[in-house]
Amino acid sequence: MKIAPSILSCDFSRLAEEIHAVEAGGADWIHVDVMDGHFVPNITIGPVITQGARRATGLPLDVHLMIEAPERYLEAFVRAGADSLTVHREACPDLADTLARIRTLGVRAGVAVNPDTPLETVRDVVSDIDLLLIMSVHPGFGGQKYLAGSTERVRRARAMLDAVGSAADLEVDGGVDARNAAELADAGASVLVAGSAVFAHPAGAAEGVQAIRKALGA
Repeated sequence: MKIAPSILSCDFSRLAEEIHAVEAGGADWIHVDVMDGHFVPNITIGPVITQGARRATGLPLDVHLMIEAPERYLEAFVRAGADSLTVHREACPDLADTLARIRTLGVRAGVAVNPDTPLETVRDVVSDIDLLLIMSVHPGFGGQKYLAGSTERVRRARAMLDAVGSAADLEVDGGVDARNAAELADAGASVLVAGSAVFAHPAGAAEGVQAIRKALGA
């Protein structure tokens, strides 16, 4: 099980320090939430902050593009240091082509689905992805409450991947914390994204990562 703290919830004035803290806590990836104010109602990180995160860490940068027409920006985020690019099913009319373009850039290709998007809409690409991201909140803002029914959705996504023998990571993003980490692992998730549960932890970000790890029994 991998833990990927989302820097959406960190103090950007102390970006390197915050990333070093979660590294010390045992984070596996750094999750970078990119929002454009169009696909979702918030504006966050672009290639410049991604580049800053790259300079701060050797951990994989898991870049989540919550933006319209993501195909226009793939090269920019790869140049900034992304190790994986995840695009939304809802933002890609030609999803297979966008995923193929990501792979030609030499990074891992992922697809995300919003809570109201049927999993069936990505069935045709599950053999061609490196990561399937299940949103367990409606995207746009950090700190949201985990949506009821998300764990069962993760379980169905795991069955869909297993049915085609996919080795893709199954990632969950939204309201993840020490209280639901074990049930998500049991449902088949392999990567947990956590933002406020890590960076707003009262004992510090390192302890926030460790709390989730302990909840997983590891």
